[in-house]
Amino acid sequence: MTLAGKPGTSWTDVYGRARAAAPEAFDSERLLNYWGGRWRAEGTPSQATSPLDGRAIVGPPKLAAPDATRAVRAGLNEHRTWSTASLAERKQRVLAALDELAARRDLLALLLVWEIGKTWKSATADVDRCLDGVRWYCAEIDGMLAGRRPLRGPVSNIASWNYPMSVLMHAMLVQALAGNAAIAKAPTDGGVNCLTLATALVARHGLPLTLVSGSGAELSDALVRSPMIGCLSFVGGRGTGGAIAADLLDSGKRHILEQEGLNCWGVWEFSDWPALSEHIRSSFEYGKQRCTAYPRYVVQRSLFDEFLAAYLPAVQRLTFGHPLAVAAPDDPLPTLDFGPLISDTKAKELRDTVDEAIGRGGVPIHRGDLASGRFLPGQETSAYFAPVCVLEPPPSSPLHHVEPFGPVDSIVLVDTEAELVAAMNASNGALVSSLACDDEATAHRIAGEVQAFKVGINRPRSRGDRAEVFGGRGASWRGAFVGGELLVQAVTAGPPGERPYGHFPSYTLYPPA
Repeated sequence: MTLAGKPGTSWTDVYGRARAAAPEAFDSERLLNYWGGRWRAEGTPSQATSPLDGRAIVGPPKLAAPDATRAVRAGLNEHRTWSTASLAERKQRVLAALDELAARRDLLALLLVWEIGKTWKSATADVDRCLDGVRWYCAEIDGMLAGRRPLRGPVSNIASWNYPMSVLMHAMLVQALAGNAAIAKAPTDGGVNCLTLATALVARHGLPLTLVSGSGAELSDALVRSPMIGCLSFVGGRGTGGAIAADLLDSGKRHILEQEGLNCWGVWEFSDWPALSEHIRSSFEYGKQRCTAYPRYVVQRSLFDEFLAAYLPAVQRLTFGHPLAVAAPDDPLPTLDFGPLISDTKAKELRDTVDEAIGRGGVPIHRGDLASGRFLPGQETSAYFAPVCVLEPPPSSPLHHVEPFGPVDSIVLVDTEAELVAAMNASNGALVSSLACDDEATAHRIAGEVQAFKVGINRPRSRGDRAEVFGGRGASWRGAFVGGELLVQAVTAGPPGERPYGHFPSYTLYPPA
């Protein structure tokens, strides 16, 4: 079977359509930054590399620190005006913006495919979750805002590249709905073209958004430390998150810091292997480049043979490759489990990590082969990574205690419940975990000792949508929790002395179940 790129989905076609849809934001060879209600040429243009095939695409226009400070000051001015607008007006403008985003849904999704390597299914889901989630908030926001008011300054958003729409744009639109101006730093690793188009479409309806690009070191004074910022929302790794937390420690500034964790699936006194096998395969969605992916299985030693009989067929059925490759022009885009990693650098890093773990005593249980992927003839494949599973990675390996953020699983064998809990808590806190256990009472008892914000019983847990609360324990989270009413509370002020629910350095407070 000879594959070809789906007609009309080339980078040239997609970028041309984005320029036609928002000529104010896209130049022929560069993007613009947006603040103070205008698209601006300030910032140094750059090229990025598409993980799909290694080609050069348009990258972020990187600002210097003085321009970032100007952008934040303009955002503060917009915030002061917008915070006085009625909720009815804010809601009307947000709903109109959502309609315009929905009209460009497929174009936004194609930009995500090219920029960050999402499959078509994953890319459209990212856009749809943003639109559906914000519509839900528009319907529910009145009661959530009772007795509350906007913050004194805009909300600054710094997020990882993997969910530009359903995490970053979703948060900004809810923040605006609640009466705040919203500032976003475009992720350096990918997603800036999608965010530029989305911001252009939203800005036409008078929403006070700011979109700027640049390195974290260059923009931190403006986006993190500036007293003009009313709240900081961050999604990313523990290293950067820890540095930000240190910056904010004595500031009293409202903050939401979602950080990584090694999410684990424990297997104890369990027998429903067909169900677990399906969960194992679905866990590879987007190549496990998700904060709620499950890269670690902690398995009762006496069940290891049965676990392996369920695990191996699941990973052997995985499909991966170029998300836009088709056998015939009229064919639909392929339904793949995942495409490339975010970059060839990340793929090399994972290969080195796996090789080191095996060299120090880890046992390779499964090693996929790039030859089984779905690729265009002669295309660059350096950002692609076939699934791997390592049994008992040594304690010195990052696979033992750090989230790999790619299609790499590890398995740890245990003999007692105490060992199970200790192995599941190896990373000092996680966002989600799950337990595969036939007896629910036993599962709930063990779950109470697992340091994860959400623990699923015989099912995975996710970040959630709409009313579902999300947070983390240990080093996986700092600051206010989000989801439903808590997201609105995190970006608004309530009664005097109120502190939002969350995980803060000085205390830990979790909302009722």
